[in-house]
Formats: sequence, C-alpha cells, structure tokens
Amino acid sequence: MRANTPCCSGNPIVPPGRRTWLKATCSGTALVMAGIGLRTESAEAASLSKTQRDALTPDKVIEMMKRGNQRFRAGKSQAHDFLAQKRSSAAGQYPAAVILSCIDSRAPAEIVLDMGIGDTFNARIAGNIANKDLMGSLEFACAAAGAKVVLVMGHTACGAIRGAIDNVQLGNLTGLLDVIKPAVAATTYEGDRSSKNAAFVDAVAKTNVQLTIDALRSGSPILADLEKKGQIKIVGSMYDLSNGRVTFLG
Repeated sequence: MRANTPCCSGNPIVPPGRRTWLKATCSGTALVMAGIGLRTESAEAASLSKTQRDALTPDKVIEMMKRGNQRFRAGKSQAHDFLAQKRSSAAGQYPAAVILSCIDSRAPAEIVLDMGIGDTFNARIAGNIANKDLMGSLEFACAAAGAKVVLVMGHTACGAIRGAIDNVQLGNLTGLLDVIKPAVAATTYEGDRSSKNAAFVDAVAKTNVQLTIDALRSGSPILADLEKKGQIKIVGSMYDLSNGRVTFLG
C-alpha cells in the first residue's frame, strides 16, 4: 500500500457524475463542496481526490456514512460506476475512513453504508477484534494516508461472539475467541447468558465493539494522539442483520 505517492500529485479532474456520496448533509458541507467544485449527479463516477477528502471533517464523514445507510435501507443506494471509480483511483487513493468489521458475509460495510471504490479502507476479521497487525493497518490508514474516521462495526447474530460465549476450541480460532471473551464477562445482562439467547449475544457484541475501541486507544499511541488532536474520530457501531440499520454508538 502506498500513501500520497508522487504519481498522485495534483488534483484529479472531476468528471460530471462525481461523488454523490458527498452530497451536502448540512450547510457547512455544502460550502465545502461548492469551494472544491463538486458536482452531485445520480451516478458515482470517480473516487475521492485528496483535496475533497482533506476538506472533510471527521463529523462530516460520519454523517455521510449515516446518510449512506439510510439510502441502503430505503432501497435507494446510488448507481455506482465502479469501472470509473477503479480508473480514477488507480494512480492513488484518498479514503475518508477506515472500517474495522467482522468477516460475516451478511455485513459488507461498503454496501450497507452505500460507498464505492476509494471511499474507505476496510479491515475485516472475525469478531471485529484489534490485534497489533490490524492496529498497524489502521495507523497506516490514518497517519500515513489521511483517513478521518476509524469505524468499528459489530453486528447482530455474530458467530464469533457465540463461539466466545460457548468457549469454542478450534485451531487458531481459539486464540481469536480468547480476545472476545472479556466482552462476555463485561456485559451486564439480566437473564439467560447463553449463546442461545439472541439478545445476550447482541449485548456482548456491543460490549465487544467498545472493548475494541478501548484496545485501539490504549494499544496505538499514534491513533490516540490523532484523536486527541481532533484529526480523527474513533467510533463504534452495530449493524442489524434483520433490518439493515447501522446504529452509531455514543
């Protein structure tokens, strides 16, 4: 992976269909877009440029994610021109966020947030846990490549969470589930604390998201410093498999 390489110098020409993902979500965003000449037509015809990405604040990126999920849930996802996005991002990438999510096939972050090629870095691992390798990847995304948001996305009915609750032993998966087990103990829940109780599984998944965020802040001084300076935000969310809603956690 390369960040801001010489071949990407200068600002790419913005084609007419460019970036409806960046439609104004408030007057402040509208002013930013007017200043950099964004057009807002029906198809996403190019990836983010450095100028466009750098003009965004973490809060604006989060708001765009929320709007994207609203479109997804309404069945009104944008008509992405993936071939155009591929071509425009081939020389360089300027994603606005990095998403740490689970490998579950039913929870593809780019789709449920209605984003295209070049919008986000994506790190996927069972149970959306954080280890040193993943932290290094997130540090690259933010400190080297300029992403503004780290989004940790858990989901309902998570098999990794169930495995941690049941103390599953299976090769290398055993060690991964050990990382999740503190979330089981830390979850306050009145009732059946078993993997057969969907509500308890989801409660543990939510706790696990917060513990992953805590691990990022304590395990990566780089990310913690960027967040302290206001250059990035580290936020959590839960994706509901049944209704498609991504709920951002406070």
